[in-house]
Amino acid sequence: MAALAAVILLISSGCASSQTATGKKHTIALVTKSTTSAFWHSVKAGAGAAAAEYNLDFTFEGPEKEEDYETQNRMIREAVERGAEALVISAVDYKAVDQAAKKGLQIVVIDSDVNSSGVVSRIGTNNDAAGEMAARALLDGEEEVLHVGIVNYDVNSANGQQREEGFRRVIQESPRVADITTINVISTTEDARIGTEKLLKEHPEINAIVTFNEWTSLGVGWAIRGQGMADATRVVDFDSNVVNVGMLETGEVDALIVQNPYAMGYLGVEAAYRLLNGQKVTAVTDTDTVVVTRENMYDEACQRILFTFEE
Repeated sequence: MAALAAVILLISSGCASSQTATGKKHTIALVTKSTTSAFWHSVKAGAGAAAAEYNLDFTFEGPEKEEDYETQNRMIREAVERGAEALVISAVDYKAVDQAAKKGLQIVVIDSDVNSSGVVSRIGTNNDAAGEMAARALLDGEEEVLHVGIVNYDVNSANGQQREEGFRRVIQESPRVADITTINVISTTEDARIGTEKLLKEHPEINAIVTFNEWTSLGVGWAIRGQGMADATRVVDFDSNVVNVGMLETGEVDALIVQNPYAMGYLGVEAAYRLLNGQKVTAVTDTDTVVVTRENMYDEACQRILFTFEE
């Protein structure tokens, strides 16, 4: 009986701690860099699952374009004004994050880090290691000489730059690599497609391409398909959705570096919950990243990764 009473007390105290002193649910705002891609849909699904489990009020929003820091900053300010107690954010800019921290909000960063002393916990991909994975996936091809094209996004994005650094560190060690050409594009499918087509026109020797997020991956894939270069170019992309998984099947893409956005959303909200209840959290949490190719894409484990939880 004593053990049963202890378990009941533990469960009861856990339920009670998900509310404020006035009996209201704690309120958490999740503000992302965008809301329209499969990546962010999966983040939302994971965050929603954690909010339901911990009995939290939860909002989710973000700008249409990932570079739109002004809209994101406004959304953060509005979340503070609505009474959010914690902010889970994939940030474009640090200023509004600093302001939210000064207002007393607990700050958890997911996916994209920001240089703010107000951040308590950081959860996401180890971008440097993911870049290394992309390099090794590119080197798995049979090409004797590699002319490498890098299609990266915003130069101010820490994610993209860290992935490129990891990629370059490994790829430059290979004697098969003759040269590397980098372009930066706006993080949209159309800009990435146009940029890739221009890159291939100016550097027809390129026979290997890497790119580092969902939108640029789609743009590169469409450019390769449009130019009929699936057989002539080895392509390593980041992230997964129905379209680029299809391109993996048909050959425009040779490998996908797949992150775990569901875990980012879930663990981000869970960390915010713990902070609001005076519990300790891990300062940095790396979520899993997996290489998926045509050879392993139908394995059960890879299928779960490629087609993760969405609403």
